[in-house]
Amino acid sequence: MPRKHLSRLVLITATLVAAATGVTVAGVTSSGATTASAPTLPRLDAPGLHPQAAPDATATAPANSCGYQAAIPADRFKGIPVFNATKAAQPYTVKFFTTQGVITVKMLTSQAPCTTFSFRFLASQGYYNLTHCHRLTTEGIYVLQCGDPTGTGAGGPGYEFNDENLAGATYPAGTVAMANAGPNTNGSQFFFTWKDTTLPPLYTPFGIVTGGLNVLQKIAAAGDDQQNGPGDGYPNRYTEFLAVQIISQP
Repeated sequence: MPRKHLSRLVLITATLVAAATGVTVAGVTSSGATTASAPTLPRLDAPGLHPQAAPDATATAPANSCGYQAAIPADRFKGIPVFNATKAAQPYTVKFFTTQGVITVKMLTSQAPCTTFSFRFLASQGYYNLTHCHRLTTEGIYVLQCGDPTGTGAGGPGYEFNDENLAGATYPAGTVAMANAGPNTNGSQFFFTWKDTTLPPLYTPFGIVTGGLNVLQKIAAAGDDQQNGPGDGYPNRYTEFLAVQIISQP
């Protein structure tokens, strides 16, 4: 059984919780144990890190500043992408063929070229095939987190890259955004919002669900094992990506 506690988790202060959602979730340490400190809202990134200030995100990252660089861990390593602005600008959609149904996503290539280029790079090499979603939240924030080939929340593709598309970012139902371990630490992990979710603009939005929101809601309806606290844990309805298909648009 894989280690189920999310290893990409950082805590935001209770002040932010009250201002943003009014809903609190118990903190989780790097070992997965519940803390006794004041209630906090979890961030979708690594535990044990101190809260960091939001990066300056006044515009989409320039084409030459994706910042792809080697990082640990390197699970199912496929190499490090070399950004190509022409290819990055080509629109595409993604079909996630899952054990629970098909989810279709329009990729935001113009708003998040570095992120969508990285996703295409990994998906085209089968990186996400036969991986499963390892975290579901049903209280405070409403996300299904996926993209870790180890299924533990600790995995990564062997590189990281910069944030983008954060200015004014919101996370309504059907948003696809990157999980991270602080500013400019994007890798392979990402999340779907299955319900309108209030989060600070720290997670690069790079896609919009255009079909299959009902699939996400079905997964959420089955709940989670609450290993990280109430409404936060491994999804009870097992969800695996049988295949992730890139569909280029004219």
